[in-house]
Amino acid sequence: MSKKIHKRDAEASKQLIITHAIELFSQKGYASASMDELAERCGLNKAMVFYYFKNKKGLYEAVMREVLEEIQRTIIEENKTHKKPEAELEGFIRTYAKFACAHPYLPSLLLKELSDSGAVIPDMLFTSMRQLFALFNDILKRGEEKGCFHDPIPMILYFMILGTLNLMITTKPLRIKAAELGDIEIDTCDQCDIDDIADYVIKKMKLMLKECE
Repeated sequence: MSKKIHKRDAEASKQLIITHAIELFSQKGYASASMDELAERCGLNKAMVFYYFKNKKGLYEAVMREVLEEIQRTIIEENKTHKKPEAELEGFIRTYAKFACAHPYLPSLLLKELSDSGAVIPDMLFTSMRQLFALFNDILKRGEEKGCFHDPIPMILYFMILGTLNLMITTKPLRIKAAELGDIEIDTCDQCDIDDIADYVIKKMKLMLKECE
């Protein structure tokens, strides 16, 4: 019994560390994140953090894997509810948008890592991002084969969608601030919620792909 309790406590401690590490890396990036601060947030000593994760890079890799695997699982489950490529595409966009909005660390982590070309964990990030892209690519491929999507270039569309959603989520405080200044009349979409943004992206994607009825 004691071994089972110890194992359960160990798993709980590891998940606690990952949860707080996601938040810390999202806020400060890899280079500026302090393991001392992480230990303090977790209520553990730093030695305990390194007991479960050999070093900072190992912890960061675990964080990125957790984030990317979770969004992949969510999208896969969503796609199972659709039979048409058009609905799958819409489901992909809405699911990613809602997930990223509910977990704001996701777009922040991805943008930080991609801006550095995956310098910290290039192999793992490349593999995970490739799997997420494969889900999107398969949707477009099925749509093209059925004559619903015309002339898609998957990688360009993928970055248009994820880039827009990630930036709209991470820049919301800046867009609100710009709107409040009032010295220049500009529409920063400061009142747009994630559903409004997803609706707009879906509408434009359908026009670009000339979706059939």
